[in-house]
Amino acid sequence: MRYPVTIIATIIGIVLCLYNYTGYDPHNMVFFMFSVPAWFIEFFVEIHEVSVLLMYVLTILSWALLGFVADWFIARNRQRRSAR
Repeated sequence: MRYPVTIIATIIGIVLCLYNYTGYDPHNMVFFMFSVPAWFIEFFVEIHEVSVLLMYVLTILSWALLGFVADWFIARNRQRRSAR
């Protein structure tokens, strides 16, 4: 199985974290819009108590997981088409 969507999604996660780290996102608006773990962590703990490094790692891993799921569906669809 090829993993192009996984690679692209992981790069998106890395770019998102780098953009937030550089300070061009002063109120973390972009980061909180596109970071899936940030959506759910706020339900359990105060977001300011969570390590920034942990948030970056979870964000990159969640984007990679989304890409992997997309690649898995693409491979499954291709396999079904070739079986016909």
